Amino acid sequence: MRTQVAIIGAGPAGLLLSRLLTLQGIDSVVLENRSREYVEARIRAGILEQHTVDTLIEAGVGDRLRREGLEHRGIYLQYPGTRHKLDFPELCGRTVWVYGQTEVTKDLIKAQLDGGPPLIFDVSGVVLKDVATHHPRVHFTDAEGTPQVLECDVIAGTDGFHGVSRPVVQHGTNGRVWERTYPYAWLGILADAAPATDELIYAWHPEGFALYSMRSPTVSRLYLQVDPTEKIENWSDDRIWDNLATRFALEGWELSTGTITEKSVLPMRSFVSAPMRHGRLFLAGDAAHIVPPTGAKGLNLAVADVTILASALVRLLQENKTDLVDSYSDRALARVWRCTHFSWFMTSMLHRSGDDFDAELQLSQLRRIAASEPAARELAENYTGLPLDL
Repeated sequence: MRTQVAIIGAGPAGLLLSRLLTLQGIDSVVLENRSREYVEARIRAGILEQHTVDTLIEAGVGDRLRREGLEHRGIYLQYPGTRHKLDFPELCGRTVWVYGQTEVTKDLIKAQLDGGPPLIFDVSGVVLKDVATHHPRVHFTDAEGTPQVLECDVIAGTDGFHGVSRPVVQHGTNGRVWERTYPYAWLGILADAAPATDELIYAWHPEGFALYSMRSPTVSRLYLQVDPTEKIENWSDDRIWDNLATRFALEGWELSTGTITEKSVLPMRSFVSAPMRHGRLFLAGDAAHIVPPTGAKGLNLAVADVTILASALVRLLQENKTDLVDSYSDRALARVWRCTHFSWFMTSMLHRSGDDFDAELQLSQLRRIAASEPAARELAENYTGLPLDL
C-alpha cells in the first residue's frame, strides 16, 4: 500500500487531519485498532471553541452541528449565594457550542466513508519504521489477519496517550514529559433530564466542585468532584442527585432530575510531551498532551494541532518547503502550554482541596472575576479559544 500521509488513530484529530488534507489534494490512509462501533460510542468532551466550529463547517462536516448543536453565549460561575454570568460575546465577541465529541467523530467517519480516503478499522500490531528518513513505513495486520505494509511520506500519530506513536518520538528525540495528577476526580453522568439552565454552571461548593452541562434540550451532562479512589458502585442515583442538588443550590432555582443513563469516574491530570515531532513522524492531540476537562480544551487542542499540521504538511508535500513542519512542534506547544495553564487555573480555582485558607483564596478569585471586567475577559478569551499561533 502507498499513500502520502499515514494517520494512526481514527479519533477526531486523525479523521479531521485526513479531511483537511483531502481538501488540499493530499492523499492519506487512516488506521484504527478499534472497531467503528467502539470509536463512535466513546463518550468524551462536548464544548467546542469558535475556531473548532468554524473549522468543522469549512471542512464540510458541520451541517449536523449547526442543526443539532447548542450555541452558548456564556457560562455561570457559582459560589454559595451567588451565580454570576459571563457574557462571552460582550466580553470577547465569540461563543462556544455544545456538541459531543462522539457526534463530531460520527460526522467525520461518515464523510470519510462516503468517498473519502481509506479508513481501516480493527488493525493490530502497528509498528512504525524508518520515521527519521524521507520514506517511513507502517507495518500492521488487518482485520482478516493479513500482514500489511503502508509506505508513505509522512506519519501522523493521532493515536492517543496509549498509542504507538508517542514512544517512538520520545525515544528518537530523548524528549521530555511533564505531568500533574490532581487529588480529585469527576463523577460524570448522562441523564434524560431537560437542562434547568440556559448556560453551563461551574459551581464552587464547600463539599466540592460541580458542573452542569448538557448534550441536547432533553439530555443533561453533570459532574461531581469526588475522591479518585471512589467506586462508581457506591454512588446510587439518589445519592448523585442529592449531592448535585446540594452543590447547585440557589434560592429560586431547582435542579431537574431524570433517568441516569451513564455514569463513570474520570481521573484528572495534565500531561505534555515534547517535542511533537521526530523526523517524518508528527504527534497531535492526546498523543502529545492531556488536560483536565475543567477548561474544555482537550478536543479543541486536538483540532488546533491538526489545523496547524495540515497546513505544514501541504506546504511540505506540494511545495517541498520545510519551514512550517520545522516550526510545527514549537508553534503547537505554545498553544498547548497556554491551554494547559488555563485548564490548571480553572481546575485549581473551582475544586476543593487543602484547608480553609485555600478555600478563601478560591472564593477571592471567583469574586474578582465576577467584579472585574478585565478578569472576566481574560477567562472568556481563553475559554472561547485563543488564536492558533501565539
